[in-house]
Amino acid sequence: MKDSPGTDYSSFDRPEILLYLFHPRAESGFGKGGAAYEDLSIPVEDGERIGARLYTADTSSPTILFFHGNGEIVEDYHELGALYTRLGLNFLPVDYRGYGRSTGSPTVSAMMRDCHEVFEYACEHLAAAGRTGPLVVMGRSLGSASAIDLAVAHQKRVRGLIIESGFARTIPLLRLLGIDAVRYGIAEETAFDNTRKIASYRGPTLIIHAEHDHIIPFEDGVMLHSMCGSKNKHMLEIKTADHNTVFQYGLKDYMEAVARLAADAAKA
Repeated sequence: MKDSPGTDYSSFDRPEILLYLFHPRAESGFGKGGAAYEDLSIPVEDGERIGARLYTADTSSPTILFFHGNGEIVEDYHELGALYTRLGLNFLPVDYRGYGRSTGSPTVSAMMRDCHEVFEYACEHLAAAGRTGPLVVMGRSLGSASAIDLAVAHQKRVRGLIIESGFARTIPLLRLLGIDAVRYGIAEETAFDNTRKIASYRGPTLIIHAEHDHIIPFEDGVMLHSMCGSKNKHMLEIKTADHNTVFQYGLKDYMEAVARLAADAAKA
């Protein structure tokens, strides 16, 4: 399967669509204390740079490379970084163009190309620092597209996959956002195609989804779990929660499930 640099996502890159898919904002300065971290500025094409933040536990610890949702930035995950390191995990959340400290403006084409450059940079940076643990990719909501694409394109190096509040089908999501996919010539098989892609992934996989997700239905999580090609796959349903209250109702179960997946990735 081709990775996204060879896929044409230009049909999404219209101002009237991008307005709904991306909600960039700059860092506020919140979350500068507490857990130790390293701020990264990752070069991508067009001379742009992507902001990221690396929280480290141990040189042999698994690393979670994390792609967040459309209304979030790396800074929002500062407190969670400390939870990851206490579990013995390195945590590397990254932004998109125009988000946080990143330069440029977000488009779907750039997001799906940049994630591969971010992945290569992360692998090189971790290796240079002597960090030998397995790499797990994780995506929340919109970020599920980048995570699944990377997992499939780099199967030998992506030792585990975690999808939280991810979408299986593109067209229903666009419809919910008020976007007429037919009008713009967008078809499921030429869109993100997450279900077909995840069917090719064989590594340990965890799907996390809220019971009452009002943006991406719980059924999408079930579909991703069902379609995943891994023999070692698990699904965690966060009872009572909606798209934006997953941590409020299920933080303990969430972190325990992530830790188990990382342990499986270390054995894979």
